[in-house]
Amino acid sequence: MRTQLLTVALLLPMLAFAQSKPKKAATATVDKDKQAILADLDKRSPEFAGISKQIWDFAELGYMEEKSSKLLEDQLVKEGFDVKTGVAGIPTAFVATYGSGKPVIGILGEYDALPGLATEAKPDFTPIQGQRGGHGCGHNLFGTASMAAAVEVKNWLKSSGHSGTIKIYGCPAEEGGAGKVYMVREGLFNDVDVVLHWHPGSQNAADAGTSLANKNAKFRFRGIAAHAAASPERGRSALDGVEAMDYMVNMMREHIPQDTRIHYVITKGGDAPNVVPAFAEVYYYARHKDRDILQSVWKRIENAAEGAAKGTGTKVEWEVLGGVFNLLPNVTLAEVMHQNLKTVGGVTYTPEETAFAEKISETFGEQKVPVTNAALVKDFRDASESATSGGSTDVGDVSWTVPTVGLQTATWVPGSSAHSWQSTAASGMSIGQKGMIVAAKTLALTALDLYKSPALIEKARAEWLQKRGANFKYEALLGDRKPALDYRK
Repeated sequence: MRTQLLTVALLLPMLAFAQSKPKKAATATVDKDKQAILADLDKRSPEFAGISKQIWDFAELGYMEEKSSKLLEDQLVKEGFDVKTGVAGIPTAFVATYGSGKPVIGILGEYDALPGLATEAKPDFTPIQGQRGGHGCGHNLFGTASMAAAVEVKNWLKSSGHSGTIKIYGCPAEEGGAGKVYMVREGLFNDVDVVLHWHPGSQNAADAGTSLANKNAKFRFRGIAAHAAASPERGRSALDGVEAMDYMVNMMREHIPQDTRIHYVITKGGDAPNVVPAFAEVYYYARHKDRDILQSVWKRIENAAEGAAKGTGTKVEWEVLGGVFNLLPNVTLAEVMHQNLKTVGGVTYTPEETAFAEKISETFGEQKVPVTNAALVKDFRDASESATSGGSTDVGDVSWTVPTVGLQTATWVPGSSAHSWQSTAASGMSIGQKGMIVAAKTLALTALDLYKSPALIEKARAEWLQKRGANFKYEALLGDRKPALDYRK
């Protein structure tokens, strides 16, 4: 039955994608092994587009990606991988392995959606009624491209007889759930020489950049319910506790490093105005590029929570749901990936895709950029030149455990923001699928270079050890808690 469903799902996007395949890379200076990979990915593009669209339709939130992970697992089994499911105590996490011996190269794949971004794949905001999530970060493309790249590497290992192992990591709940942290903590990367990853975006770039460390928690206040008009003196408002905490944290912003990021949502504020709320909850994120500064700021947030509870006569407790390291850049690996991205090239639109992109671009206001920028590859910047990303990722923890490198490709209309309806829409149609194939090609070609040149891996590891420091000891920011499997429920 699953095979029948997959067949139906694949047929729908195939015709459209066949009319708009990614532009083939120039192969004049590319060796025959790389040419074979590029040609095969062009040939199989409609198939992988169908898989990504099916995951887009599933739109499953973190730790609930049962159908998405199963779809990828089944495909990898079909391709001859040994697949271990439910790893690190997470039902939707997996590791798929092919080959033997060194080097061991891992590729990361994600597939969780975001809440509140359910829109159709159209160039105007068209909410999908009754659907909770949407792929506003393009993880439907992320997981599929990573699988496609791993399959191509597997085919090359098999046909060439070259020594080496390829692993693809099915990584759930990147969006606030820190799924990879538990996988790192479990030791699943201990035998890996290099890890490759990518991310959907609005441009094509392979820099040696970094990201923000992140810690997040839900703060739960408990008070005493009472009639808000007849006997308010008998009540103690849990919502007052939340609002007092928020007020203190907002005042604190003036007195912390200016590149700190703090944001929150009140997830529970009460049920009726005439009932003093006995329970209220606020969900906080804090970010900074330096983990020590982040920890210092986080302690002050906790102090604000305790002060708010004391001042309002309530009680507070909090649950740390996630915490991730900043990315540790590796220039050696980034230069290799950048050259392969240049070989592959960017994304060229058909007239229909251009019309779609132009209409999306009109919603950006002053942030509008030429849609033809999707065809460009950004110049390389090393770690000293690259700006720190404003976002966070649990890939950061992986990068402090094993030398790691990534890229982004133009899966969205240039100028698009992540976590938006615009990025969600593009992730569900051919623009996103073309960028996905660019990523799959670049990952596969980069892996090939590493298999063929052990010296590159040795150089990358030496750089990694120097940057990490001789006395580094990994300790997860989220402590020793078990995976927060219910954080989206």
